[in-house]
Amino acid sequence: MKITQLLADIIDTKFDLDVSGLCLNSQQVQYGDIFVALQGAKSHGADYADQAIDKGCVAILVDSKDLECSVPTIRIDNLTSHLSTLANTFYADALKVDVIGVTGTNGKTSVSHFITQLLTKLGVSTGLIGTLGITQSELPSSHTTPDILTLYRTLSNYHQQNIKVAVLEVSSHALAQDRISGLNITQAVFTNFSQDHLDYHQTLDAYKLEKLKLFQLASVKNVVLNADDSSHADFDTAAKNTQNYHYSINDFDDIKINEHGFITHLKGFVFEIPFLGEFNLMNVLAAYHTLKARNFTNEQIIPLLHQLNPPPGRMQKNAQQLIWVDYAHTPDAIEKAIITLQNHYPEHKIRVIFGCGGNRDKDKRAKMGKITSKLADTIILTNDNPRDEDPQTIIDDILSGIDDSYSVIITENRQIAIENAVITLGEEECLLIAGKGHETTQIFNHETLESNDNDMVLAAIIEAARLKKIKNRQR
Repeated sequence: MKITQLLADIIDTKFDLDVSGLCLNSQQVQYGDIFVALQGAKSHGADYADQAIDKGCVAILVDSKDLECSVPTIRIDNLTSHLSTLANTFYADALKVDVIGVTGTNGKTSVSHFITQLLTKLGVSTGLIGTLGITQSELPSSHTTPDILTLYRTLSNYHQQNIKVAVLEVSSHALAQDRISGLNITQAVFTNFSQDHLDYHQTLDAYKLEKLKLFQLASVKNVVLNADDSSHADFDTAAKNTQNYHYSINDFDDIKINEHGFITHLKGFVFEIPFLGEFNLMNVLAAYHTLKARNFTNEQIIPLLHQLNPPPGRMQKNAQQLIWVDYAHTPDAIEKAIITLQNHYPEHKIRVIFGCGGNRDKDKRAKMGKITSKLADTIILTNDNPRDEDPQTIIDDILSGIDDSYSVIITENRQIAIENAVITLGEEECLLIAGKGHETTQIFNHETLESNDNDMVLAAIIEAARLKKIKNRQR
């Protein structure tokens, strides 16, 4: 596409050159792209112009700032307000992909994965965009919901690959920043609502208002809502112009719990759901009703439910021991994770390792400490992603919610905390490692380290076995 055609509805330009793509991140620029340089929270995209040029950008659109460099630059004031127009103009094929948007405080990733798995098993070509990345694509993403240009580029590529449906995790940040503006989102799913991201939204009401936007989009034709959530009525009202489907734990005619998951009765079918937690039953129901709303039958959907696999880092059990890695990083999520282990392993004690992220909602730290101390038998506090904050300050914030009579183990080094917990884990104990789930890095002020909870668990199990052999030899 010519740059004059791209900018026709925004600004006149004297430049005449071909454009092969649009990109907001200088590190992700591909040859022939236009680099769109915006003002960020800490720096301006123009500061990374040379990096974008080295990657092969052919021109730069710069927001409210003059810039001189070796490629054509065009200043556009309030450039952010034109991103949707740019994306729609260049990636028009993106609008030909049917998008299912999934939002909620917890469960977005699991529900999105379940929907994708079911659609794929039913022969629908499907892409997934969310916390764990972008499937069927080489485009990277560091956010739950990518930036608007990455989204449009991904969906345009999906259309070229004949992918008909995309399942998109929609974060409150994405809604607040209009990252999904103009997309063909025809179906919206609500998982649940509880405290998170107050560092950004400031209040729960403001946070909820952003979530509600998804259900008010003119493109949305039907919605799937969690009827058991206390905020259900707000989302039902927001979706007043659509066809609304509601799911509840009471949809199951019977539920029997065991160490592996549940045996359930649903619409005349009896089957096993092979993972833990009532919240996962709700996630399965959300996916089931999403497909029902797309006119698939019970006979098509329900026989597939026992074949679902949870995504990495979501109540992910170690194959050898009673150890789970989970992404729980909110008060509601960690409470549900601990209660899940209590329900499935009522005779076992519960040991929990967790921390809280730096530069994030500080109000939830004491709440997570209070909840965990009331439910768990042992707490080990450690680092999550401290970012720019002092790790000890974060731990002190958590401790402020824990009664002084409760004995807490504090080990800032996450690897050592996990190793010690695994090596000393008793036969009648369950270990929950919460907060980071699938993540493979740990972020400190001036460095980012490789860090994977599952890998550390495996290494600790090997070390425990080695120590046991040495001990046996010494007898």
